[in-house]
Amino acid sequence: MIKISINGTVHDVEVEQDTPLLWVLRDVLGMTGTKFGCGVAQCGACTVHVDGTPVRSCQLAVGDVGDMPVVTIEGIGATPAGAKVQKAWMDLQVAQCGYCQSGQIMAAAALLTQTPAPTDADIDAAMAGNICRCGTYVRIRDGVKRAASQA
Repeated sequence: MIKISINGTVHDVEVEQDTPLLWVLRDVLGMTGTKFGCGVAQCGACTVHVDGTPVRSCQLAVGDVGDMPVVTIEGIGATPAGAKVQKAWMDLQVAQCGYCQSGQIMAAAALLTQTPAPTDADIDAAMAGNICRCGTYVRIRDGVKRAASQA
């Protein structure tokens, strides 16, 4: 039995230590907002925050999380940066198909938590590796800028 704190709630999960966090979230806990993309930590669809740091949950073993808190797309709106990003995404209709957007939002919220007034270079660096098959990168950048400008 493994104890894991997700979005402020402690869960007891009966899985092997080496089970990817992504599968614990999706298959064990039913939190399907975090998406499976590539399975090799290259696309960013599975991004969550572990102890405030964006990580690829498809390659992180649940046993390595320990007592560090996990925040998923289901909980990011409760954070100041996450709420701003989600509002900006809605205001600007950033998503097209939307599949990658939970990972995009998680990366953007982490950026704004660390760098409240990011430059274009900051945005590009923070969002690198988060792939959008629909090519909404301009809208994503605009969404990050809008979120950063919100008081």
